[in-house]
Amino acid sequence: MTAQEIITRKRNGKKLSEREIDFLIGGYTAGKIPDYQIAAFLMTVYFRSMDAEETATFTRLMRDSGETLQLDKFALPKADKHSTGGVGDKVSLILAPLVAVCDVMNPMISGRSLAHTGGTLDKLESIPGFNTQIPMQRFLQLLEKYNFALIGQTPEICPADKKMYALRDATATVSSIPLICGSILSKKLAEDLDVLILDVKAGNGAIFEKKEDARKLAEALVRTAANFKLKTVAILTQMDQPLGKTIGNWFETEEAIHMLQGEAPEDLETVTIELSAYMVWLAGRTNSLAKARELVSDKLASGEALARFREIVVAQGGEAQYIDHPERYATPAYKAEIFAVKNGYIAEAHARKLGQISMLLGAGRQKKEDGVDTLAGIKLDKKVGEFVEKGDRLCTLYANMHAIPENLRNEAGRAFKISEEKVAALPVILDVIE
Repeated sequence: MTAQEIITRKRNGKKLSEREIDFLIGGYTAGKIPDYQIAAFLMTVYFRSMDAEETATFTRLMRDSGETLQLDKFALPKADKHSTGGVGDKVSLILAPLVAVCDVMNPMISGRSLAHTGGTLDKLESIPGFNTQIPMQRFLQLLEKYNFALIGQTPEICPADKKMYALRDATATVSSIPLICGSILSKKLAEDLDVLILDVKAGNGAIFEKKEDARKLAEALVRTAANFKLKTVAILTQMDQPLGKTIGNWFETEEAIHMLQGEAPEDLETVTIELSAYMVWLAGRTNSLAKARELVSDKLASGEALARFREIVVAQGGEAQYIDHPERYATPAYKAEIFAVKNGYIAEAHARKLGQISMLLGAGRQKKEDGVDTLAGIKLDKKVGEFVEKGDRLCTLYANMHAIPENLRNEAGRAFKISEEKVAALPVILDVIE
């Protein structure tokens, strides 16, 4: 058996056996198969796809490329949430402590920003001192004490995915549904979960712009998870405009803190409450989804989730003063305000374009090795459906490491479209796939 033979079979539309998939994943993880051959394999899968059995096998072998968490000693149900990526998505920072105070354990392992999409780890690390790269033993201690912790992928968990993900980005094969299933679910299965809630984004800022394509991904994820007896629900959410009113690492962290304090844009609150409620309900903490919504709303309003978030910030080395007083954070050196050029209703606040502008301001990465500017980003004043008059501010761009070039100001203006006809606000929750 050789990698070339396996790639040829898949190129010709043949179904791969477990032995063949294992040969590729094991060989690549061990450094015996080079990047260029795995890149060719990824491209053949992109065009030829995999059936349900192949996808489940690929997912299992990706999981088994490294270690898995052993959480049996903890009595609480274990649940996690995964988002397929978007702009302004700071839900994890709110959801993790929120479900934790509902007595659901959340062993959250997150990623970093890449291209126009944000990353939970970068947002957390905008809090001075916050350490997301802690040893596994410390992670387990935090889980036991606080019911959650917030860390990045370790070298021990799914090393095949860690190598392959970077290659998928470089080879333009990120949007392959079998590869997405293997990447997402291998890491979540390694967490030894009882419940998984998937936030599958649909819109111009998501992997899939069309709702029908996002639904296919959601269905494939739920179907594949069922092979492993993992209780999974996928919720389709809107990503034609940014979630909430901020884009950028500290700005999004600050907005998450404000929601924990009781103040949040309606779309951010809706998504967070719904995802949290599904986790709490399916974990068995309430006997209905309606009761779960009520419970998480009460825990949010009581300040318990904020207090738990503050505890984990301190436990992971962060400076709690910025949780208590986010207004004390440093101020960006540069800003540029963008104004409406006519009266009308906001018909578009293009998520991908705004995410790309935020990245170019310094908030994100064009490649994995890039650093990020914690103070770069965008604050939105207007969203789809709102009325504006000529001269009203649409958004403000911020940067700290360099001045804001004129072309980015122009691009930001073009990201908004204004209609003379009344425009409805965008729906937040699009569908649920169980």
